[in-house]
Amino acid sequence: PLEMSAKKPVPFLRQVVSITKKVHRDPRFDDLSGEYKPEIFMKTYSFLDDIKKQEKEMVQKQLKRCRNVEQKEKLQQLLNRMTQQEQAQKKQQELRERELSLKRQQRELAKQGKKPFFLKKSEKRKLELAEKYSELKRSGKLESFLNKKRKRNAMKDKRHLPSQKNL
Repeated sequence: PLEMSAKKPVPFLRQVVSITKKVHRDPRFDDLSGEYKPEIFMKTYSFLDDIKKQEKEMVQKQLKRCRNVEQKEKLQQLLNRMTQQEQAQKKQQELRERELSLKRQQRELAKQGKKPFFLKKSEKRKLELAEKYSELKRSGKLESFLNKKRKRNAMKDKRHLPSQKNL
């Protein structure tokens, strides 16, 4: 608005200039952006995996060459984070593939005329656990995993027991 003198009274019918307000859109919640489909997203941005792999190799090379202790620690943390992200992504991909295979099986059964059967969350969890144990058994790490689990449970039980001084 124009600056007006404080001495002069403001006119009753003044001209107001309307300002067009910017409308901010969040693509996560907007219908215009389309529907999120993880399969399509993974195919579209698969080139990022190659870039991440190159970056990881670069960090590993830097880690080998580095002499500074602080710098080496930071690079090690970065490398650990990269590997953890990679493992999480693989896990998510496997979970997605498992769900897709279950859906395909249900479609096949529906085509044959049978009634579809959907697993409960608890049953899915049990299947995942069974798969995890079979994977650990295959890799030979089952015994160490079970020992750790036993120790953890023993510590929990010990914490819940009343202390000796209370008796």
